[in-house]
Amino acid sequence: MQAVLAVMAAHSVLAAVSASSVPQQPLLFPTISSTSSQSPQFHSSFHGVALKAKVRPFLSLSAAAAPKPLAVVSAAKKAVAVLKGTSGVEGVVTLTQDGEGLTTVNVRITGLTPGKHGFHLHEFGDTTNGCISTGPHFNPNGLTHGAPEDEVRHAGDLGNIIANAEGVAEATIVDSQIPLTGPNAVVGRAFVVHELEDDLGKGGHELSLSTGNAGGRLACGRQPFSSNAFSNFLLPES
Repeated sequence: MQAVLAVMAAHSVLAAVSASSVPQQPLLFPTISSTSSQSPQFHSSFHGVALKAKVRPFLSLSAAAAPKPLAVVSAAKKAVAVLKGTSGVEGVVTLTQDGEGLTTVNVRITGLTPGKHGFHLHEFGDTTNGCISTGPHFNPNGLTHGAPEDEVRHAGDLGNIIANAEGVAEATIVDSQIPLTGPNAVVGRAFVVHELEDDLGKGGHELSLSTGNAGGRLACGRQPFSSNAFSNFLLPES
């Protein structure tokens, strides 16, 4: 009997030693003590590499609805001169220019003798002493008189207009030297229609290189104003 008790006691000792040598694994669930007031502590038995998800941000509504850049559309500019004279000659000259492009001059003059008549833009818009007070041809570059197509010419050299049998001259002139804006703007200056044909600086007369020997001034008119045919406006760039 004593031998049996000794064997059982030895077995109990071995069991206790074995239990104490086994490492304790952390629990997957918290151990909650009924006597503790602190929040439960969670533990995990997982060991490894943490993975970080890459999330692509959504396009914001403000970015999606951002307006396109705006481009300024140039306005068409316009000026008008009404020509009057003492000999029954009269007419209207209308100038238009798109942006910084060429200027288009539309001319209609009545009361002329049939044939060619010199037509020029003069330096001043002063008509207080009739057409003589409009001064010389508009000549900002200081050159001699010539034809509209010549490289050497006054800016105001616009050649000849031709009157029909009824004395009516109608013409459309497109020119690069009479802009409506800028340092050489023609607004405020005067148009003059002359008695004779302009020899375009090639007639050999003493006045050929200054006036084209175009004779007296029949009618003149100042361009008193300039306006935009269309208001400036903005359009989105495509």
